Amino acid sequence: MKLVTVSQMKAIEKEADAHGLTYDQMMENAGQGLAEVIQDLPIVEEDREIFGLVGAGNNGGDTLVALSHLAADGWRTRAYLVKRKNDALVKRLKDAGGEITSLDDDADFASLTGFLQTASILLDGVFGTGIKLPLKEEVADVLAHALNILEEADEPPFVVAVDCPSGMDCDTGEAADECIPADLTVTMAAVKQGLLKLPAYELVGDLQVVDIGLPDDLEYWASLRTEVAEEEMVAALLPERPLDSHKGTFGTALIVAGSVNYTGAALLSGQAACRVGAGLVTLAVPSPLHAALSGQFPEATWILLPHEVGVISANAAEVLVKNLERATAMLIGPGFGMENTTKEFIENLLTGASMPKKAGGRIGFVHAEGETKDSPSLKLPPLVFDADGLKLLASIKDWYKLLPAPAVLTPHPGEMSVLTGLSTEEIQQDRFGVASRFAKEWNHVVVLKGAFTLIASPDGRMTVIPVASPALAHAGTGDVLAGLIVGLRAQGLEAFDAAVAGAWIHAQAGLYAAEDLGTTASVLASDVVNSVIDVLSDME
Repeated sequence: MKLVTVSQMKAIEKEADAHGLTYDQMMENAGQGLAEVIQDLPIVEEDREIFGLVGAGNNGGDTLVALSHLAADGWRTRAYLVKRKNDALVKRLKDAGGEITSLDDDADFASLTGFLQTASILLDGVFGTGIKLPLKEEVADVLAHALNILEEADEPPFVVAVDCPSGMDCDTGEAADECIPADLTVTMAAVKQGLLKLPAYELVGDLQVVDIGLPDDLEYWASLRTEVAEEEMVAALLPERPLDSHKGTFGTALIVAGSVNYTGAALLSGQAACRVGAGLVTLAVPSPLHAALSGQFPEATWILLPHEVGVISANAAEVLVKNLERATAMLIGPGFGMENTTKEFIENLLTGASMPKKAGGRIGFVHAEGETKDSPSLKLPPLVFDADGLKLLASIKDWYKLLPAPAVLTPHPGEMSVLTGLSTEEIQQDRFGVASRFAKEWNHVVVLKGAFTLIASPDGRMTVIPVASPALAHAGTGDVLAGLIVGLRAQGLEAFDAAVAGAWIHAQAGLYAAEDLGTTASVLASDVVNSVIDVLSDME
């Protein structure tokens, strides 16, 4: 599902019209698709009564087309015209057996009230993507009255918003007080970016995209590279699991994590990598952590790292490089703490200072002056950097040049601030722009965490995770996300694909955990790990 601004959607429609797909045909396709969505809802035969609030714009036209199709299929259909004239689409619905009432003939809202009290489905088609706030008083009164009836009803109708809930700015995500919350929003051709912003997101309900028949050869449409992650997309990214598989088939995730103050980070990351399908998970941790962790994770293998008072020491890189041969992806950073000795460990690992002296080599991705091309060097596996590892990276000169590209970086806004020098406010005000800019500048995949997590690729692709939930606002859930990504990366997924799939699975697991517990407040990071099982099971 592509994500677009309002102006981009207008440009797409204009280009489609120029290529022979007329605006009328786009409306016909949208209305028919909307009707098919309605017909797929679990409504019993005797309750097939639908009521449409119909505005003057294109989404009002989409609503009328849908109602006409439903009337032809035997539904009882009613349309309430809000500032719309009796045009050809209104006549079409009337000829199909639909009942028409106008706001102009309903000064006391008696008809509006009666229709809302008997309908099983309400189609909200008053305003579309072009609306600007605040709403004009007369139309605002209609929406406010409808909203009041719905809130007081014992069994309110199922609300389907056409393109967007009426009274919503589809660029900014602002919403009028009179905006009617939808149970389902059926949006046309692409998701409008305001639907995935707050407060609008709280009014959208479930989200479904309807095809309006856009030609495959539209250059502008093809050039748009921002998408919204959804189940079908993610399922297509996951590796196949043949019957003759063995643990080597699914790679080895090496996770370098933990300190005495953050013991659980290594466990959460490791379990997540295992749950998402990595064949083998190896935890490289400060040696004092082994006794506490090993009994909780018998499936893992271990590398015990030198430490200084329970944090990874600078010379731990020498131990780690001797154990890289089997690793097909490596995660660095969860639970590290901010001690300088751990920063030196990262620097030694990335610059090649940890290489055995007899090898005479270095990691270097650029040959140093006087170095021959035959000089041995250490090849690091694909990397994922997370948490304190990111903040320690930021203090290393030209750190992004030292990572084998593309690495996956998973900062929350605070960590992104440390990496970029921007304030968290600047980052949050322009999440798309910041993530895209630095993914290109650093040549690495950036996963900017938070409500509606963004994944940005150096090549300009971006994907949004359409989830905002306090279920994930708990310590340790970031460690779970990093573990999912490295687990997928270990199985051979490309960096961007692993980040998209991992972030989507992570978000869904948070929602599943909250649903199982009955509250978002009580979700633990370990609950999210356990819910990964259900997410993957439902995708098969």
